[in-house]
Amino acid sequence: MPNFSRRHASLALLALLAACGKSGPSTAPARGAIPQFKRYSGPPVTQVVVNKADRRMFLLNGQTVLRSYNFGLGNQPLGPKQFEGDGKTPEGLYYIDRFNPRSRYHLSVGISYPNEQDKAYAAQFGRSAGSDIMFHGRGPEGNIFAPKNRDWTAGCLALTDQEIEDVYAMLQPGIPVMIYP
Repeated sequence: MPNFSRRHASLALLALLAACGKSGPSTAPARGAIPQFKRYSGPPVTQVVVNKADRRMFLLNGQTVLRSYNFGLGNQPLGPKQFEGDGKTPEGLYYIDRFNPRSRYHLSVGISYPNEQDKAYAAQFGRSAGSDIMFHGRGPEGNIFAPKNRDWTAGCLALTDQEIEDVYAMLQPGIPVMIYP
């Protein structure tokens, strides 16, 4: 009878551990991995038009509406954003300037608020204009607040998680965003 050694025990333990693992490729993303994104292959979006009063956002190619969405606003929806912490959503012309695949609100797309006029206005009062205005999904936090209050953000435009996935795929840096009252 062969002698059972420490080496045999180690090999048997490794074989047992390997058998307990999943077979085939993993379907869960590794911690810190960039998630898979939707792809968009239609006509390019040339501008985004936001009508705050109607809570409608339009993704346009020229004059053609490619998609439209309802959204929630900042927790003080009337009037333009003027200062950090005022809970308002900006009004005016901005541009898509960044994308965050690891947003706490699922995904987010940034706009170029504050522009030079926004900064100058706030500076007259010795205040900050604020920053980080985004189109974003709900994420866990928004899924709690949005059903109770449509306008729950600190000034951003909130879509559902599924909608922000589409918007994220369709937009590119530099696209103009016109936000009307």
